[in-house]
Amino acid sequence: MSADTTDVLVTGLGALSCVGSGTGALWRGMHTARSAPTRVPDPLAHMDHPHMYLVPEADLPVGTEELDGLPLGRASQFAIEAAREAVESAGLAGLAGVDPRRVAVAISSGMGDSDLHERRRAGEPAKHDRWAPVFPVASAVGAWLGAQGANTSLSNACAASGYALSVAADLIRSGEADVVLAGGTEAYSRTALACFNRLGAIDPERCRPFAADRRGTIFGEGAAVLVLESAAHARARGVKTVYARLAGTGWSCDAYHATAPEPGGAQIERAMREALREADPALDTDADTAPGAAGTGPLGFVVPHGTGTELNDVVEARALSNVLGEAAPLTPLYSVKALLGHTGGAAGAFAALAAVLVLHHKTLPPNVPVGPLDPECEVPLPAEPTPMTAPYGLVNAYAFGGNNVSLVLQEASS
Repeated sequence: MSADTTDVLVTGLGALSCVGSGTGALWRGMHTARSAPTRVPDPLAHMDHPHMYLVPEADLPVGTEELDGLPLGRASQFAIEAAREAVESAGLAGLAGVDPRRVAVAISSGMGDSDLHERRRAGEPAKHDRWAPVFPVASAVGAWLGAQGANTSLSNACAASGYALSVAADLIRSGEADVVLAGGTEAYSRTALACFNRLGAIDPERCRPFAADRRGTIFGEGAAVLVLESAAHARARGVKTVYARLAGTGWSCDAYHATAPEPGGAQIERAMREALREADPALDTDADTAPGAAGTGPLGFVVPHGTGTELNDVVEARALSNVLGEAAPLTPLYSVKALLGHTGGAAGAFAALAAVLVLHHKTLPPNVPVGPLDPECEVPLPAEPTPMTAPYGLVNAYAFGGNNVSLVLQEASS
């Protein structure tokens, strides 16, 4: 296959989050650098810390409670709303002039539409007679769009949507699809929030990745969807805006513990290095083709996984130091979770979307202040906007079960 066929471009963006509806609201929120969790509006949330970064009521999708008679939960509604914006920004509304058999969907969620089942089990009258699956998000988006290619829901916890983007790239590179809607969605789940409360993994204040006094994470709601497309297909249909290029992907698994990362971080280092090497061998400081001094490759920034949990942040900070070498203290991080909370199965997609916006606008927004950093997590979190001149950004997403994925996004003009 030609490079144009296997080159994966980002041609559309869509988002719904605690800072509002749309990628414009997300970009403004990233620059405002202010957000706060709120109490969940659930009278049955009998737990120590019943708060999340919720989608504002004014931004909730309207008119998507069912699709062809199938009831849709909050996560599926969020996914369709983000997909709607992504499709419009890509110029693909109605799939005009596009073969629907060559359009695929890969949407992830950790809890899916579990809210429908939780409400029923709590005794709330069902609005529909039909049974609703827990993970319909990809099929719901595919049915809404009319995509007749592969429709895949991934649910390997908090790395899921990073994997979805990687799967989407594989579908394009293997010739299985020309266009893939890829991303993740997550909504309030009483079960998920209660489990993390029982684990003692919820911060009582806010999400504070890498902070000295962090005490856990806080979940966030929302959906992030990217349109990925082969360069050949994008050129053939005259795409006006290419936001970025998905240049590298890397997967690994710790196989260490059900919930804790492997303390040495060897496998998350492996995922990062594979993604960097695929994007540009010069980015991997261990590669034989790397330039003379470690860390001289053109990596502009990192969007870390950084959840605010104690061990996760320490392990990732050490791994970044090892992978970036001498450039580690000079490579700025942007913590999207400090702004949006931990969006679970959508976290990787939100991180990738944030990276795309940084590359497209050539500016790294200010981080939400998290307070003094943990001495074991001395990572650069700029408090002011930072101009970007390097063409690459690294994105990390990790999950229970040791699932790790790293992505490298590249500036579209490079």
